[in-house]
Amino acid sequence: MNVNQHTPMASPYGQPQPGYGQPSYAPLDGGYPAPYAPYNGPASAYQPGAPPQGYSPFTSFPSKAVAANPVSDLSSPLDLGPGRGPPTSGPPPVSAPQQYTQYSHSQGDMQNGPPTMTQAPPRPAVSQPYSQGAMNLSGPPHPSYPQHYGPPPSMQHVTNQMSGMQITSGPPTPAGPGYAPPHSSQAPVSTAFPGAPPPSYTQAPPPAASSAPTQPPTPSGPAASQQYYGGPPPSQQPFNSSLPPTSQQQFTSSAPPPPSSQQSFSPSSYTGPVPPPTQAPAPPVSQPQQSFLPTQPPFSSAPPPVSQPAFMSGPPPPAQGSFPSQAPPPSSQPGSFPPPGPPPTSAPSGQYPGPMPPQQQPPPSQPPPYLSGPPPPRAQMPPTSMAQSNHLPPGPQGPTCPPGPMQQPPSQPGMQGGYPPQQNGAFGQPRGPQPGYAGPYPGQPNYGAPAPAPAPAPPAQKRLDPDAIPSPIQVIEDDKAKSTEPFTTGVRGQAPPLVTTNFQVKDQGNASPRFVRCTAYNMPCTSDMAKQSQVPLAAVIKPLATLPPDETPPYLVDHGEGGPIRCNRCKAYMCPYMQFIEGGRRFQCGFCSCVTEVPPHYFQHLDHTGKRVDCYDRPELSLGSYEFLATVDYCKNNKLPQPPAFIFLIDVSYNAVKSGMVSIVCQELKTLLDYLPRENPEMDSVVRVGFVTYNKVLHFYNVKASLAQPQMLVVSDVSDMFVPLLDGFLVNVNESRLVIESLLDQIPEMFADTRETETVFGPVIQAGLEALKAADCAGKLFVFHTSLPIAEAPGKLKNREDKKLIGTDKEKSLFQPQVGFYNTLAKECVAQGCCVDLFLFPNQYVDVATLGVVPVSTGGSVYKYTYFQAQSDQERFLNDLRRDVQKPVGFDAVMRVRTSTGIRATDFFGSFFMSNTTDVELAGLDCDKAVTVEFKHDDKLSEETGALMQCAVLYTSCSGQRRLRIHNMAVNCCSQLADLYRNCETDTIINFFSKYAFRGILNNPTKAVRDTLVNQCAQILACYRKNCASPSSAGQLILPECMKLLPVYLNCVLKSDVLMPGADISLDDRAYLRQLISCMDVAETHVFFYPRLLPLTKLESGSLPVAVRNSEERLSKGGVYLLETGLHLFLWVGASVQQELLLNIFGTQSFSQIDPSMTSLPVLDNPFSQRLREIVDSFRAQRSRYMKLMVVKQEDRAELIFRHFLVEDKSNSGGASYVDFLCHMHKEIRQLLS
Repeated sequence: MNVNQHTPMASPYGQPQPGYGQPSYAPLDGGYPAPYAPYNGPASAYQPGAPPQGYSPFTSFPSKAVAANPVSDLSSPLDLGPGRGPPTSGPPPVSAPQQYTQYSHSQGDMQNGPPTMTQAPPRPAVSQPYSQGAMNLSGPPHPSYPQHYGPPPSMQHVTNQMSGMQITSGPPTPAGPGYAPPHSSQAPVSTAFPGAPPPSYTQAPPPAASSAPTQPPTPSGPAASQQYYGGPPPSQQPFNSSLPPTSQQQFTSSAPPPPSSQQSFSPSSYTGPVPPPTQAPAPPVSQPQQSFLPTQPPFSSAPPPVSQPAFMSGPPPPAQGSFPSQAPPPSSQPGSFPPPGPPPTSAPSGQYPGPMPPQQQPPPSQPPPYLSGPPPPRAQMPPTSMAQSNHLPPGPQGPTCPPGPMQQPPSQPGMQGGYPPQQNGAFGQPRGPQPGYAGPYPGQPNYGAPAPAPAPAPPAQKRLDPDAIPSPIQVIEDDKAKSTEPFTTGVRGQAPPLVTTNFQVKDQGNASPRFVRCTAYNMPCTSDMAKQSQVPLAAVIKPLATLPPDETPPYLVDHGEGGPIRCNRCKAYMCPYMQFIEGGRRFQCGFCSCVTEVPPHYFQHLDHTGKRVDCYDRPELSLGSYEFLATVDYCKNNKLPQPPAFIFLIDVSYNAVKSGMVSIVCQELKTLLDYLPRENPEMDSVVRVGFVTYNKVLHFYNVKASLAQPQMLVVSDVSDMFVPLLDGFLVNVNESRLVIESLLDQIPEMFADTRETETVFGPVIQAGLEALKAADCAGKLFVFHTSLPIAEAPGKLKNREDKKLIGTDKEKSLFQPQVGFYNTLAKECVAQGCCVDLFLFPNQYVDVATLGVVPVSTGGSVYKYTYFQAQSDQERFLNDLRRDVQKPVGFDAVMRVRTSTGIRATDFFGSFFMSNTTDVELAGLDCDKAVTVEFKHDDKLSEETGALMQCAVLYTSCSGQRRLRIHNMAVNCCSQLADLYRNCETDTIINFFSKYAFRGILNNPTKAVRDTLVNQCAQILACYRKNCASPSSAGQLILPECMKLLPVYLNCVLKSDVLMPGADISLDDRAYLRQLISCMDVAETHVFFYPRLLPLTKLESGSLPVAVRNSEERLSKGGVYLLETGLHLFLWVGASVQQELLLNIFGTQSFSQIDPSMTSLPVLDNPFSQRLREIVDSFRAQRSRYMKLMVVKQEDRAELIFRHFLVEDKSNSGGASYVDFLCHMHKEIRQLLS
């Protein structure tokens, strides 16, 4: 086993090395996507043929691979590398030893040399679990804590442990969490490593391979270790424990760390043989092994290998006994992290393949660790899917699994949640060797895997097992399982449940997470600490968010003519953070510490604790969110506002009429006008309405109630726009209903035979703005527009779409408005409180980047229906229009964010306008708009007082009332980095990063923006690794528990159409998405970047099926899946789906009879059909835009669109797969640490 394992090591990269994604990482795509070009080098390994993934064997990745496992101690270590044994993660060599150590640990205690087989198993248990843990990563931390006992865990370790990653899996090793003898193991490891490992390693593996592809015989001993390695190395574990709970899933790459020592000896020897194995065959052999081996070769081939090599080399030789020495490699494998998934981290290499599942294996029980024998059949598991995941060719993988011995390991205790163990050892199906891989050992045969292209030997490496790396689904499900009680906001600095969890909120002094979510609920006390960690300090604020029916909307407080009580100095509003003193006669501000007199009418006595006796009777003293009624002092020009108006401006050019848009809009408005927004459902809306149609000229309509027929007034001088009538343009719907209905019936007929194809756009918005100015009110313009405004008029545009600029330094100009006219117009609209919502129906380029300036700057929305067809797009358009007209909205809004001394709001992202550095001005603010605010230090914060922020939004309600909505949030402050990393929210960090990046492309090349994101993410994880994680081999990728999904989500942002467009994505689509994401809240960005994929084979009423990961390998030909992105719904139907399912869903008996053009499901009288339609309706109700349903038949052309959203796989535009990117991140982290 050992041997096998080691081998993989060598190729950490390519192979799915237990270690982590290494393998997959770099090579992954056969070349990194552009962003990761460097990888490419190794990529060669990837070569198309061989490694499915294209993983270069480890190409530079290897070490990376390891890194890939960024398990965070805190969180979860992915055992990419060998164990964490060595406290020092520093030098690779050390690492390597550590790895060994780990193994040792796993063995029982730290033995230096390869641990004995027996011993090893135990270790594995721990680790193994770990692996799972890694998987677990997502899951609860697990027992890691307990583990600490072994060596003194360092804080980090503890944290990791906490995470429980490692530990999770099985019982702790004797040593401790598996940690036990970190120190000793370390050293010994290394020594033992070199010597023994190589030999045994090498030889054993091959045979093993041949005999049992899955498991290498040798491995057994080592395997165990590896297995263990699967989990975080023992040593690591303990540390974890101490650390914050992060799940320490160490995915330790494992491989890398050992590299140094291992490397040295093994690599060369390895390499040689390995390469041959590289061929597919080898990989199969030990799935696990493969991983290593392949790795190695790649290794050798590539320099990076060095670090990895350690792994690699180690592994091969050590085979079993040496394993220990190899340990590192295994560890690495393990470390590898579960990446390979299959290659369970612990299993050395062989194990990796199948056995590795060790994790799967009985949990920690060490014995399984052996596993070494055959990798658990896991490999057999649906390797394909796994493989696919990895990008390994499925076939080969499959074979790997064969090694029956392992048979699938039982699910590992630590396992990720319910994943089947991966063959690689981590979880999931076992994978055969990667096709491209070399056999685990030179000699080894490829076990089941085809010897795919040997050439790419390096690629041979096994790739990380997708089931061994942190799973978003596992994290989401674990959070749902633990969030059973209502979330009470009274505890400062408590992170809320994830946005994917349904939970009830009880406001006890801090704003509900539905209104405010923070990236970190523990802010660093100093700016130096913030710079060191690079964790963005930001809040995503959705001031008018709608609440579920079981939660109380913010109370409205009226303080009379005096208005709201405020601090004299900083003007913060009365809130729970104000401290009453002197018997209640004065209060001290929580933001600036200034003391202010309490007005006589607001005085109240204090109780024995210093609180006012009416504290719980006043929302502003006891709740986090509430509203104040504003006085005339808060109104424009010191006079109370008029009720707002809605103006509908309809394009009646040839394209608009021909597509059916004009008649659909006119027909819908007849009923929609009864649903204008109102405060009180019992009362009629006070919103007035007006109508304009336009092409090259504008037509205004007088719909005064006293008229028998509407009157049309034409303004043809569009260069100097004015409103030709005052009385009769803006009217009350109920008073003028008959005239309005007559007009809406006539408009489609009047323009039915139009031949005018040119349109204007700037004058249309000017017309609506002038009408609102004349009526002295705020309001919203609904513009229905079809084409690029090329007619002579202000704001005229030209077609500037130029595909040749994509990817060049001039590409940024395509996202900037082509004329300055619209920026000036937007400023005028904001000053009047004129919000613009734009509905686009383009058949070609319309320059969304320019047309969207006014909607985005005024707090409006852009809706786009490309190639609009009445039959298929009417439902989506009308649902969007209905929701847009009816939703709660405020006008003429100004938002200011105040903070306590020490931090201040410095940057804002969203749909708004800013004329100074503090006030966010929104002509309109609806319930879907979110503003992301970044904070920076301007002084030190104290752990005692924490940090406070207060968001105040002054706005006019849809009934014409001026109000102030207040949201307060208090977070903790910390002087220890481990505390910061224990209390972050990855979904919010991704929301911030995506908005930061999407704004960045206005001024920088997209590649520079992507590189900046990768670098910042690597710095965040490297800081954690260096300062918080317990010492461990460099081969391990250690991720903080709460950030273990940062790499997968960040990769989704990098691969998005905005930052890495495919050839079929238009410039307008990219500009549209860029604007759309700028005002999304956390729940929307989450599902947009990582869509929800539900298997629909069994549906139960009351609960949704558990989602599966976004990868093609998770799809079954006999299944039906629903994919939701927040903008689209896809129903994917497998080619061999059961007839019963077809009858229940479509009412047809065969796959060929399904109509792929259907946009709504047939209404059938059976429970399955009813439940499926309920699910689709509930998904649509959760989103701000109506999602059109698209039926996708397997092997159909539409499947290309569907696959674009399987974000864990490599993308057609060059985006890396999750496994490859994890390896890439590990490499970046290791470079920063070295």
